[in-house]
Amino acid sequence: MGYIVEMGEIYLAGNYKREKLAFVKGSGTRLFTEDGEEYLDFTSGIAVCNLGHANQELIKELNTQAELLWHTSNLYYVSPQAKLAKKLVELSFAEKVFFANSGAEAIEAGLKLARRWAYENFGKEKNQFIALENSFHGRTYGALSVTGQPKYWEGFEPLLPGIIFIPPNDKKALSASFNEKVCAIILEPIQGEGGVYPLDKEFVELAKELCQKYNALLIFDEVQTGIGRTGKLFAYEHFGVEPDIMCLAKALANGLPLSAMLAKEKVMSAFKPGTHASTFGGNPLACAVALKVLEIVSNPSFLKEVDLKGRILKEKLEKIRKERPDLIKEVRGLGLLIGIEFNISAEKIYQKLLEKKILVTQPKPNVIRLSPPLIITYREIDFFMETFKEIITVL
Repeated sequence: MGYIVEMGEIYLAGNYKREKLAFVKGSGTRLFTEDGEEYLDFTSGIAVCNLGHANQELIKELNTQAELLWHTSNLYYVSPQAKLAKKLVELSFAEKVFFANSGAEAIEAGLKLARRWAYENFGKEKNQFIALENSFHGRTYGALSVTGQPKYWEGFEPLLPGIIFIPPNDKKALSASFNEKVCAIILEPIQGEGGVYPLDKEFVELAKELCQKYNALLIFDEVQTGIGRTGKLFAYEHFGVEPDIMCLAKALANGLPLSAMLAKEKVMSAFKPGTHASTFGGNPLACAVALKVLEIVSNPSFLKEVDLKGRILKEKLEKIRKERPDLIKEVRGLGLLIGIEFNISAEKIYQKLLEKKILVTQPKPNVIRLSPPLIITYREIDFFMETFKEIITVL
């Protein structure tokens, strides 16, 4: 056991199930331990480092901004934040942007905005949310309350009232759940922590229609799916449906704490001075890096490559699934967010990949999630597939 691991086990809170690994350096798709061992990263820090580790273009932007300005608070305007807001508006459906630090904070802002908008336009009785079973939106109380996995609630109830949970992709339940008291429905285009389950296009289209019928808002949680992860800049583009509110985080600044809640002007106007705030949200350092992230990732040729890599990886996995239907139940996902569901526990496969120095995540007991940096090479995809096939051959 290395010194960093030992020190961490002594002093850090025990709320994470950590591997006995300590990384001290990253480069591209690789991470290096304190002992100098090299790992291929198919996690991207849970879909965060979309442009890889120690990206030189991002380092340059960070260093330039670090010599200029770190923090002023949101009592004043700063150039990187204003420019980033403009860029996000230009690239999306939105007209206004609120910045925070994490995905959960962006979700909290979105939930508060929806209730405030409904309160101002229709009165305080319009306060219910529709959310999906098996969803995950964060650990703070509002985000936790719309998370449709009871295992995360244990010991923290009572949660936020007024939440209606329905099964994902169940159009009958969706229609039955709407009423005049619903202020918003919150959806993940792909349920990432739930095991990589994409929503059906028809389900999302119906959600939009019902929102329009009942004067409710459609909130897209794109914390994990946004910023190129699915082969589109934003996953909502796959559905041909524009949300009223969208929450971003994770990959927005490639590892620096930054999140954003985007909305149409008519919705965001419900946030007036004093209604919501963030001391660090949209700090100059993170925003300067995020501007470069968006410049790179929004390039159509870059997104085309992500889509192609994702399709190749998925096709290779699907081929193995057909060869081993006894072992692999399903391969799901879009772009470079892929879930492999097994007919057995995935723990042994996860551990074997770790032994081979490949990092993946296991969001469900029988699911392996692949979310490599978007800069992953075709050779690295082939190496992963060769290793994966070698591991499952003996199972």
